[in-house]
Amino acid sequence: MGKTLVEKVFEAKLRDVPFPGTHVLNLDVVMCHEITTPVAIADLEWRKKDRVFNNTKIKAVIDHVTPAKDSKSAMQGKILRDWADRHNIRDFFDIGQNGVCHALFPEKGFIRPGYTVIMGDSHTCTHGAFGAFSCGVGTTDLEVGILKGVCAFRKPETILVEISGTLGNRVYAKDIMLEIIKKLTVNGATDHVIEFRGEVVDNFSMEERMTLTNMAIEAGGTSGICMPDEKTVDYLWEFIAEEYEHDRSRAIEDFKKWWSDSDASYAQVVKIDASAVEPCATYGYKPDHVDNLRNFTDARVDQVYIGSCTNGRLSDLRIAAEVTKGHRLARGTRGIVSPATPKIYREALKEGLIDIFLDAGYLVSNPTCGACLGMSNGVLAEGEVAAATTNRNFNGRMGKGGMVHLMSPASAAAAGITGKLSDPRDIKEI
Repeated sequence: MGKTLVEKVFEAKLRDVPFPGTHVLNLDVVMCHEITTPVAIADLEWRKKDRVFNNTKIKAVIDHVTPAKDSKSAMQGKILRDWADRHNIRDFFDIGQNGVCHALFPEKGFIRPGYTVIMGDSHTCTHGAFGAFSCGVGTTDLEVGILKGVCAFRKPETILVEISGTLGNRVYAKDIMLEIIKKLTVNGATDHVIEFRGEVVDNFSMEERMTLTNMAIEAGGTSGICMPDEKTVDYLWEFIAEEYEHDRSRAIEDFKKWWSDSDASYAQVVKIDASAVEPCATYGYKPDHVDNLRNFTDARVDQVYIGSCTNGRLSDLRIAAEVTKGHRLARGTRGIVSPATPKIYREALKEGLIDIFLDAGYLVSNPTCGACLGMSNGVLAEGEVAAATTNRNFNGRMGKGGMVHLMSPASAAAAGITGKLSDPRDIKEI
């Protein structure tokens, strides 16, 4: 019987099977940020094991609260900053160079098909867009990863999600993923990897694929994953060209070794017809509470947030700017745009996207995860409602007593114009 992509990665990176069901894998990358890593650092110091397995395979960034907003967040940053300096971690990104980790690290070329990646952040699954096995872990696993370069996993089964059809007007990867989560439910992929396949995925850009894999965890998935192909090669080309002697065809052929076999076995096959998907948004406090936007009536919005590791990339800003151009934010509705990385910010400036947002009345912030989880740069007050391009809508996620509706950049921009949840297809171009 054939193997899935994930089964091939487990086979290639296996270090040990200490007892049945537990697989210890060698890690290619350990990612760190200032929220979860300082706890691991402190414990390693306490155990007199303040070492790293390979300082070139550890990537670190201060991205959740940046610049620091108080003494506590300043100390979190200082602990990570000092640790990176102490161990000569060259890929450390501080203020001025930092961005949202799951946008910044791929942009820097740190991911490859077949890689094993961990981080103390649940949306590490984003990097599966490149055909890597990547997932969020707890503090103990992160500590072991930093110290030894290994991590223990139960071998996950794979759910195949096949996406066919054609995207409708103003329907995007975010709408497709919300529809998938609605179908799977928030627990439907627990202890499974979601493998995204089909003509729609093939046609998606790498940024759109990252939107899919980013939210695999919202269906309970260990990770999401896509087959690495020519688009993967194109995205990584500046980092891998020498490795393949500047022959793209060699890279494309090499990446195919990770493809799931045609006779691989799946725990479940889910089929999604993209042609039937409409612009949608979440309601309530779970990511599988999803409905079409045309069914929301007079649902007010206090704040629009366009950013995060899900939809803060350049293509997302282009979409939001296209809808926003010529309009202004509705009276009583405020807007925040946070480009995910400095590179994206710079490109958005060059393309005039930032001007469009400023003309509409948006605040454009520095790259940060802050608002997404209610830590900084856009915390909601009690009773306030946000239309957000983020990935999680738990009760109080963006601030105690606040409500978050998840949606695409186009839909968030539409909400900003009308001041209420709105179908972006109803917004006229000016």
